[in-house]
Amino acid sequence: MADDSPKSVVNSFLEHLPPWPRKALSNSLIAMEQTYRQREGLPLLTDADIEALKAGQPMLWESGDAASAPAPAATAAALGSAGSAAATSAPSAGISEEVAKWVATGKKWSKSAIAAEQAGRGRKGLPALNDAEITALLGEPATPAAAPAASAPRPAAAAATVTASAAASVARSGEPTKYVGTPAVGTSKAVAGVGVASVGPENNEINRQRRRLVWSTVAAFLAAWFLAFFRFFLPRTLFEPVTSFKIGYAEEYDLGVETKWQQKYRIWVDRTPDRLFVIYARCTHLGCTPDWKPSEDKFKCPCHGSGYDSEGVNFEGPAPRPMDRAHIERSPDGQILVDVSRLYQWPKGQPSQFNDDGSYLSV
Repeated sequence: MADDSPKSVVNSFLEHLPPWPRKALSNSLIAMEQTYRQREGLPLLTDADIEALKAGQPMLWESGDAASAPAPAATAAALGSAGSAAATSAPSAGISEEVAKWVATGKKWSKSAIAAEQAGRGRKGLPALNDAEITALLGEPATPAAAPAASAPRPAAAAATVTASAAASVARSGEPTKYVGTPAVGTSKAVAGVGVASVGPENNEINRQRRRLVWSTVAAFLAAWFLAFFRFFLPRTLFEPVTSFKIGYAEEYDLGVETKWQQKYRIWVDRTPDRLFVIYARCTHLGCTPDWKPSEDKFKCPCHGSGYDSEGVNFEGPAPRPMDRAHIERSPDGQILVDVSRLYQWPKGQPSQFNDDGSYLSV
């Protein structure tokens, strides 16, 4: 025999929900409970019930000692254990014999089953189910608003109103309900349609800063990409140092090595008693720039230790030959014109070019 005690009735309405007292429930747990109730054809939680579960408060129809449990008639309709009560609560006006037989079996129909039946009737040319037949198949009372206003809200009656109106809307229009927001994790979109609101990020200062940071990063990336794309169409110009230049008059140079043009033109001006020539400051070993050592009267390469005398002739280290000399001549104004694009060499084991015309000036 079924247990009709108030505690048993309340537990039947709770289904998978923990009994009172309980802690506040999350949206995911409430959504899972709603999905389970919808799948099993049980009464759904109302908006007031959902708010109470989120706040950790008792629902309007329950109390700590279960003294205010739902009425037996509503309990029987919610549990689906009394087919005769469902048949009695179903309206008799406007219901065909076929639908009356379905209602008499005591099995509740879901919204999806009613929508499928409506579609099948449309294909076969049969009359569609009316609102009274849909309400009867859902197993809900015909006039849910007639309940006494003084009594506390009951979950079965409130959920019946929402379910019947939603099913009737789907059956008449044939279009699925459009949902706004993101459903809870692990649930379907149908959960959002039965009162579980999706919760988005709060519009506080931290979230606003995060959004600004993300958009700033995206804007910077797009700007850099645009600049790189625009740079692709600009010409590639290679600026090379000048190879021909003037270094003044021969009378301005004393005997010995002058290093004032080393940084600008990479040359040394070397004057002897009978001639003046220009040494190109590049080591013949691996191309490093040697240093002039006045105290030792020699050029010394800092890279690998090659040594050259005051006229650029190698005498120590790995350098294979003397340093090159640049072409020089007098310009029309009497200054010395140097051209480093034309170099005179003294290859190892071959004749020297240091005595060719243009490799020196007689003074």
